[in-house]
Formats: sequence, structure tokens, C-alpha cells
Amino acid sequence: MDWLEAIILGIIQGLTEFIPISSTGHLYLGRNFFGLEEAGLYLDTMLHLGTLIALFVFYKDILLKLIKNPFSRIGFLLIVGTIPAVIAGLLFNDYFEAISKTGVTIGWEFLVTGLFLWFADSIKNGAKKVEDITFFDSFFIGSFQAIAIFPAISRSGMTIVGALIRKMDKEAAAYFSFLLSIPAICGGVIFQLKDIMIGNVPQISFTSMLVATLASAIFGYIAVKFMISFVKNKSLKLFAIYVWLLGGTILILQQLEIF
Repeated sequence: MDWLEAIILGIIQGLTEFIPISSTGHLYLGRNFFGLEEAGLYLDTMLHLGTLIALFVFYKDILLKLIKNPFSRIGFLLIVGTIPAVIAGLLFNDYFEAISKTGVTIGWEFLVTGLFLWFADSIKNGAKKVEDITFFDSFFIGSFQAIAIFPAISRSGMTIVGALIRKMDKEAAAYFSFLLSIPAICGGVIFQLKDIMIGNVPQISFTSMLVATLASAIFGYIAVKFMISFVKNKSLKLFAIYVWLLGGTILILQQLEIF
């Protein structure tokens, strides 16, 4: 992986982690385009580390409060909201890791993401703010996050949809969606550390990986700020149309055995 490829993949990860069009699905396409299939989940994890840095910077005030008071209400909300994803990961990780490598289902998953985003636009804007979230709300939103264990179903898209169903204000829905992604991404990075410790990773230069991670962090921060502002008054249907076109194209190429 050269520097240009590293920067491009970092930008893809940073933007698509928080713009609801599926970072994992886009990284699969990016890796295959550059012939980096063997980098696989290790490269994805390191790029997710970049977006985790972006979240740490954006949510630094809340995270500092959590460090000082880990038993605060918001801390328990994040724990409750993360439980469904943990259960899904423990039960189905091997299966989803296998289909992530083949990409056989990502066309359909992009289409499903589009359906949920289109549906989200029909939901009347609620009035709940972050401070109004109940533990059931958090678990419900977390259940939508668990569905995003499929490679090309957008985690941010699903959690925003879940939050809107629970009558959250659109801006608060995006804000909590991204906050809830912190423990999920942390868990993914930590889970991958075991392979790093035993050296079971592809040979990618440290410089290229550093450049990719930095690009992911920078564009991830930009994407978080953009989406929280965007969802207030704009339609998610634009993203739905995009993933439908992308998913449909992938399915056609698969039928023609080009992809």
C-alpha cells in the first residue's frame, strides 16, 4: 500500500463511518480496487482507529466527564446500548467475518441500508434530547447497531434510524448515534489486538498505515460535524439513492461475473 492508496482509503473510512453509507462496505470495495484484499480486517481495524481518534476529539468533554465519573447516567446508557452489538458479535462473529472477506452479500446490504434511510425520512421529528434518553431507548438504538454487523449495512445509518423511531430530535439522534459508536469501535480495535500481538497481520509499512489512520481521523472529524448539522434540516434520501445505485451496480457486476 503506497501513500496515495493509504490516503484514499483513510478518506473513505473517515467519511463513510459517519455519513450513513457503510464504511465497511466501501473499504471492501476500496481494498479490492487497489488489490489489497489480504490486508482485510487488519487494515479496516487500523482505519477504524482513526475514526475513533476523531470521536475522542469531538466528544472530549463528555469523555473527560466519564473518566471522572464512570458511573454517570450517560455511561450506563452507553453500556446498555452496546449490549446488543456485543451479543451479536459473540454469537455471529465468525460468520460475518467470512462473508466480509467474500463480499458476496454487500450489494443486497447496500440496498437494505437505503431502505432504512428512506424510511427514516418519513418519521416525524421527535422532541427528545440526549438528556431525555431512557435505558430502553438506548437498548433499542443499540439493537439497530447490532444489525450493522452485516458488512455493508451502515452502523451510523441504523442507529440514527433507531433513534428517530424512539422520537429523538434529529440532531440529538445523530449526536447519540456517533457517541454510541465509540464503545463499538473500541471493542473492534481491542478484539483485533490479539492478532497484532502474535504478528498475525499483513506486511504493511508503518508509514503507509500511519498516513491512512491520520487521514481517517481528519476526515472522520469533518464527517461527524457535517452529519450532525446535516440531519437537522436535510433529507437522508440523498444517501438512500446513492447506496441503491451502488448496491444495484454491484449486483449487476456480480451477475456478469465481473465483480
